[in-house]
Amino acid sequence: MTSQRGDKKAIWAWSLYDFANSSFTTLVVTFIYGTYFTGYMVLSPDAAGVAVPDGELGTVLWSRAVTITAILVALLSPVLGAFADRGGARKSFLLAMTVICVVGTVGLYAAEPGQVMQALFWFVAANVAFETAQVFYNAYLPDIARPDQIGRVSGYGWALGYVGGLLCLGIALVVFVNPEVAPFGLDKALGEHVRATNLLVAGWFAVFSIPTFLVLREVQVESRPPLGTLVKESFGELAETARELRRYRQIVRLLVARIFYNDGLVTLIAFGGIYAQGTLGFEIGEVLLFGIVLNVAAMIGALGFGFLDDRIGGRPVLFMSLALLIVAAMLAVSTESRTVFWVSGVLVGLAIGPNQSASRSLLGRFVPDDKETEFYGFFAFSGKATAFIGPFLLGVLTQAFGSQRIGISVVLVLFVIGAALLTRVDEAEGIALSGRPST
Repeated sequence: MTSQRGDKKAIWAWSLYDFANSSFTTLVVTFIYGTYFTGYMVLSPDAAGVAVPDGELGTVLWSRAVTITAILVALLSPVLGAFADRGGARKSFLLAMTVICVVGTVGLYAAEPGQVMQALFWFVAANVAFETAQVFYNAYLPDIARPDQIGRVSGYGWALGYVGGLLCLGIALVVFVNPEVAPFGLDKALGEHVRATNLLVAGWFAVFSIPTFLVLREVQVESRPPLGTLVKESFGELAETARELRRYRQIVRLLVARIFYNDGLVTLIAFGGIYAQGTLGFEIGEVLLFGIVLNVAAMIGALGFGFLDDRIGGRPVLFMSLALLIVAAMLAVSTESRTVFWVSGVLVGLAIGPNQSASRSLLGRFVPDDKETEFYGFFAFSGKATAFIGPFLLGVLTQAFGSQRIGISVVLVLFVIGAALLTRVDEAEGIALSGRPST
């Protein structure tokens, strides 16, 4: 790939992919479809034998789907990262995963209440593709951003992502969810007005990701070997990189810490809206409004802390974000007050963007110049290898105690462990070991 480092057009085209794909996490995973699935899709017979929504079973099944996604992404990401680097196929893989995610999201619209397995199949397919796409997308960051601007560029992406999620969520709220009469002849009794938001997400993702594929260039390799040889060489390269991880000990320390704090973050994102609905009695419209406020706060946090990242480093920014998340989690699990929960949500919003952005930029400072996709594959692995634990424990605890409040408390433990492990990361040494220029 001819260098696009510092190219403003490439930076904005790359950032626009965050604007496009955040519609999926905001509407499907967190605030609309996840909440709708747990509250309305899963039907169980009541005492009279009438099929009624079963919110507790819905929460458990949704947690299982998030768990399956995490396991599959953990297994696939390092291998696909090595394959993409070796075969010069980073952009091709990004396109393929984007298409699969869009198609899977469309499939979610077709699943009616009671068609649980169909809905879960399409969700897992779309979510795995979405998460895997991040490996190839994130790997472009060190190639388009200069070392002295990598924090703010990562922040641009996350900030634009929250703008995209916010705008798409607002359209979903105004056009599909809130009107007394559902638009386009959609049947409210079958939840079509809510399920149709998946079509909005699919179209949004497809259209706004186009500039990314038009502007970003494919990784260039001297020669692309036959498929069989490429697979063999990719696994060999992956094994070599795994052995070389000892040379990049700060990467290892960062990834180990991220296993825990990202697990807490994934769990919080996936179940925040569900918790608001099930424990504090939020209606779906209130959950959407909560999502809008959270996205505004997240946009501010990602953009502001992105500049701070370049001034003081990614590690201090990560500590600040984790402190906010710990306070927010303590408030959320202990309060009966909606007002306090709203305060907790704003703190989560301010912290989510910097946490994800600084993690991405810090690894970008640590990775060697010729193995970005591979190391971002390990980055995805660290985010998913044990990411099933949080959702799984949340489901188990919710089921065992009949309480979402007890279930969601697992995130607090994960944030504390992640922060403790992050104290062992030396940012200056990590940059030195990467061989990259510091300016």
